[in-house]
Amino acid sequence: MARIVKEHSVRKNEILDEAQRLIYTKGYEQMTIQDILDALQISKGAFYYYFDSKQALLEASIERMVEAITKVIEPIVEDENLTSIEKFNLFIATTANWKTERKDYLLPIMRVWYADENAIVRQKLQARGYALIAPILSGIILEGVQEGVMHTTYPDQVGVVVYSLMYSVGEKIAGIILSSKPADDDWPYLKKITAVYTDAIEKTIGISSGTLHIFDIETLKEWVVPVAATQA
Repeated sequence: MARIVKEHSVRKNEILDEAQRLIYTKGYEQMTIQDILDALQISKGAFYYYFDSKQALLEASIERMVEAITKVIEPIVEDENLTSIEKFNLFIATTANWKTERKDYLLPIMRVWYADENAIVRQKLQARGYALIAPILSGIILEGVQEGVMHTTYPDQVGVVVYSLMYSVGEKIAGIILSSKPADDDWPYLKKITAVYTDAIEKTIGISSGTLHIFDIETLKEWVVPVAATQA
């Protein structure tokens, strides 16, 4: 029985892996179930045994993407030796490092990821982030309120607002990273944008200005330069 369950999981993950590859390289709207069948050499019956539609496949893919991120940040939240401020900053640093470590893989697919063809995927990923990641942020903020270092009337719900701000600035940064030729005056603008959002998040959770270290310009430059080189 255990072997059957394992084989079921392996095959399902193979389909999800291929779907994710196609979403990144081709776009969700352009991807077809037949593309997956051809790549994996499986029958329609085999596919529909695991997923009853392309939509169901998308939902499972989104779930796996968000779960991968939550697995990285959960140990931070559960660490009793960290203060809420330390957890918040480490939360940001860890997610940023997770992406930077995969930069060589992520850079080539970013243009497709932010194309119109993947708009529905991004929307669903954001919605799932509200459901899974926002509560984690709220938990950290609630700890901060209990420690007396964060001040907000609605600590249980404010994680949604913070997640929304973080997601929004991520979209703006991606736009600069993907610009055809990032100009020198992009950097002052980028610094201003990140400062504005950092200030907004600090005010939202009621902490002193300069407490959070959400963005690192030098790290962002590591992303922009390779993209500019590939587009030259």
